[in-house]
Amino acid sequence: MVGHCAGMIDLVALPVWVATLIGAYHLEPQQAGALPTLFLGGAVASSLIFSARNATKRVRMAAPLGFAIAAVSFWAVSLADAYLAKAALHLAAGAAAGWALSATHRMIGASRNPHRLFAAAGLSLAIFGIAYLGITPGLVEKLGGAWFFRATACVLAVAAVVSAVAFPSPKTGIRPATEDVHLPGLSSATWFGMVGIGCMALTQAMLFSFVSQIGINNGFGLKAVTAVLIALGFVNLAPAPLAAVLQRRVDPRTVLLIGPLAQALIALAISCSTAYASYAVATSMLSAVMIFTHTFAFGRLATLDPTGRAVAATPAMLMTGAAIGPILGGTLVQHLGYGSLGIAAVAIAVVSCLCFSRIPRFSASVGAANEAQAPIY
Repeated sequence: MVGHCAGMIDLVALPVWVATLIGAYHLEPQQAGALPTLFLGGAVASSLIFSARNATKRVRMAAPLGFAIAAVSFWAVSLADAYLAKAALHLAAGAAAGWALSATHRMIGASRNPHRLFAAAGLSLAIFGIAYLGITPGLVEKLGGAWFFRATACVLAVAAVVSAVAFPSPKTGIRPATEDVHLPGLSSATWFGMVGIGCMALTQAMLFSFVSQIGINNGFGLKAVTAVLIALGFVNLAPAPLAAVLQRRVDPRTVLLIGPLAQALIALAISCSTAYASYAVATSMLSAVMIFTHTFAFGRLATLDPTGRAVAATPAMLMTGAAIGPILGGTLVQHLGYGSLGIAAVAIAVVSCLCFSRIPRFSASVGAANEAQAPIY
């Protein structure tokens, strides 16, 4: 759970991150947006490389070492003056954090109940997000922009220490630790599931990047929009525990087919509504749908792929969407207006549903068989 919070810190920190780069470092919006994009790009690349391999011996080492490198890189950003240096350090931090997060997700996928453990990780991220957003903006305002990067470095350093002490080791004797070649290919259902989650992450990032501006443009006011974002943080506490409770009561495939459609309806409500009540309700539910659906998807992918490569690619799935979403959303808004975001969300939801429809219904016998093959810790 600590590793999940540290590795997914971009989902929590992004609004403060960009605001700090613009307000404290006086960067142009394009320059400010490019730095988090470099972080996300590095995370995606390292996640793809790491998840493609079965290097069991290196899973135990990857988490503490990756988080430690990311912590040092972020602390160095607080000391750097040149923009190119900041850019290089963001790229290094992203690559290291993506490596560590892939190891974390691979071990969650190797647990006896990946669905339940990932739900617990999602709840921990929601709680962490409330605390982080409650502390960091005030810290930056009082002590300067460098303290955003130092505070983030401290979070990553804590994750490095906790991982070094408590990160689990895969049980030996189940699969050769050096088995990096001759792995079976991922099934088509697994690939389609990964693409489906990537599509939902794209919609999430595309809408979340502009949700505040939509409210302000509608005349709701900054205080009202801020209140909605605070409400969103508390609503996010519910979906992960709910997903854990419903694990044995709902077929994951049903959730995966409904999730993108619900996300698209929320996107339409946010982008097209001019009434504060509908905007507030839809915005507060935006992230909850993604968290709930992704928990079921994670558990299903862990069952479909006992090698752990699919779940280890979770950072790549999510952060690819996070990197593309703001650029896609900005292009649509600039040329077609905010309403186009909802239309694009519907189109992406159709693609996501088509991908999820290729995933077979859950079978208890198949799930038990795959669980027996998985590297339990």
